[in-house]
Amino acid sequence: MDPITAAIITALANLSKDAIKDCYCGLKGLLKSKFGATSDLMDAVDKLEKKPDSKGRQTIVQEEVEAANINNDPEIMRLVEDLRNIIEEKAGGEGGINQTQTNTISGVNVGGNFEFQPVQQG
Repeated sequence: MDPITAAIITALANLSKDAIKDCYCGLKGLLKSKFGATSDLMDAVDKLEKKPDSKGRQTIVQEEVEAANINNDPEIMRLVEDLRNIIEEKAGGEGGINQTQTNTISGVNVGGNFEFQPVQQG
């Protein structure tokens, strides 16, 4: 996932923290001023705000970020970096899952950041 979409998704999960909310609103305002309030990008972000856990809406934001080619805009990337830093400071990370599993037979601990993927059988 690109850094802009990842920062937006993580910020939406932490909007209760004023510093994160302020920085997110600044990023959103900049996107709105550069691409227009009625752009496909802003429409996708607005819809994601209503259902931030929706994988489909997250994917659409990512597609719009890529289509608008904003990963090369230094002003936007500076705000994204600021947002990521504030999230690290205020929310204790970017919402990754840290899990430890103990093997009950050997007693060996395995831990770290895990990404869970659905398993299809049959």
